[in-house]
Order: sequence, then C-alpha cells, then structure tokens
Amino acid sequence: MAVVGLSSAFSPLRGSWMAVRIRQGGEPAGISLSPRRRRRSSSSCAAVVRAEVSFVGADEAKRLVDEEGYTVLDIRDRTQRERAHIKSSTHVPLFIENQDNDIGTIVKRQLHNNFAGLFFGLPFTKLNPDFARTVKDKFSPESKVLVVCQEGLRSAAAADALEKEGFQNIACITSGLQTVKPGTFESVGKSELQNAGKAGLVTIQGKISVVLGTVLISAYLFITFFPDQAEKLFDLAGISL
Repeated sequence: MAVVGLSSAFSPLRGSWMAVRIRQGGEPAGISLSPRRRRRSSSSCAAVVRAEVSFVGADEAKRLVDEEGYTVLDIRDRTQRERAHIKSSTHVPLFIENQDNDIGTIVKRQLHNNFAGLFFGLPFTKLNPDFARTVKDKFSPESKVLVVCQEGLRSAAAADALEKEGFQNIACITSGLQTVKPGTFESVGKSELQNAGKAGLVTIQGKISVVLGTVLISAYLFITFFPDQAEKLFDLAGISL
C-alpha cells in the first residue's frame, strides 16, 4: 500500500509544486518545501519536483539576460513578432495560424476575421501541437529560458507546458512585452515592443480622431474670427444658419 501526498508552496511571483510518494512504513522526513532548497534524505521516500517559474518585471528580465545568461524565447504569433521582437530571441509560437478547412473552422474563422481580426488585427489561430517538441529541439532542460509574449498570459501557459517537459530554469515577464519601456531591450521591427500587439482599426481610430478634431477646431476658429467670410461660404454651400 502506498500513500500519495501533494504539497504546494507559492509566493505572489513564483510557485513550486512537489509530489511525494511514500512507501509503506516510510516517512517524508527531511524534505523541504522551500522553492530553492529541496532534497531527499531517506532512501524509503521518492520525490518528484517540478521546477519553479519566476515572474519578473522588465528590468529584472533584462538583468537575467545580461548577467545570468537567460535566452529569450518569443512564443507570440508571427504577426506580432514581425512588428517588433527582441534581437537574438528564438521564435517558437505557442499558437499558429489556423488554416483548417472543415466547415466549423471556416465559420469560426469568418466570424473572427469580421470582428477581432478587423478591429484588433488578431490572426485566427490554434494551439501549436509541436510547441514543446520544437522547444526541446532548440534547448536542453537545463537551459535558462526567458519566455515572452505580449500580455503575459500565453507565456504563463507556455512556461507550464515546459515545466512538464522537465525544464528547470524558466522566467516570464509579468504582463508581457506591453510593459517593456522603449530601450530596455534592443529590438527589431517597425514598432516598439510594447506596441507590437496593436493592429487593425483600433490603431487608426486615434489618428482619425486627431484629424477630425483639428478640422472642427479650425472651423470653429474661422467662424469666430471671420464671421462674414464664414457666412458667405455657408451661403455658397446652401447652408442656412
């Protein structure tokens, strides 16, 4: 008979999981739940430990890359990476563009393209089935990896998947690249890293508002300071005030 115990230890920025199998008559003596110090002190106890994931700010992420040898793994989709990415980063997307042609996917793709795609420039994607395998081909489980996405959600999911594959040193930027100030990392692309997630009609609404506002203000000033000329223009246009 065996007893299985599951314990967890969390802090706001990092978490650790430990699963312990105790053989009959054994005790889990000497096992620490500290995220950085874990050991097995009894031959009658077997422990399986999942490494912690560190969630850090942009400045700390920069330090990890410069001083501790972390490699940046960009898991965003192709379109966001093309707009801006950290120089020398490795790209393995967690989601890939969905080109499936079954009727259900076609309908969903059309609905997506008419709304999220049109207004926010988001591609219609699906989970990359080869994500973990591709990362393992590029990195060893002992590699120090900084996983980045635009908002922080996908990188957390990717880090969890890599943990399950045995990766021991994983860090993510809290809230993603949208929080990275210009100049923090050397980047490649036409936009800043923090703006790489912006596309579609939402990117031009602000410009349209500025142009329209300028026109309205100019018209107001013209009517205010040149009322006679404005009245003649309105008469020519057939507009009565």
